[in-house]
Amino acid sequence: MLLDARAPERFRGDVEPVDPVAGHIPGATNVPSTSLLAGDGTFLPDDELARLFAGHDADTGAYCGSGITASVLVAALAAVGVDAALFPGSWSEWISDPARPVARGERT
Repeated sequence: MLLDARAPERFRGDVEPVDPVAGHIPGATNVPSTSLLAGDGTFLPDDELARLFAGHDADTGAYCGSGITASVLVAALAAVGVDAALFPGSWSEWISDPARPVARGERT
């Protein structure tokens, strides 16, 4: 399972303020890092995080634009016992190779 921590409009490919190519890695699911936070900036309660991440396991990875906000997903997953991997190069690295596929829209 691959999770994209960016805002939905970046995931869909509607906008891309940083990189020259918009979209997401095929097969990824959008879980915006901000959706894991309460109004005060702390993580949602563990039971809510566990519900959001139901079905995720050690075969879960996370990415964002450059690897920073995806760390929020990795930390939230760790809070509910899932040891997820971070793709540190994230979207910026993915699109650096024009041979790699790019998906756009809500689903891949």
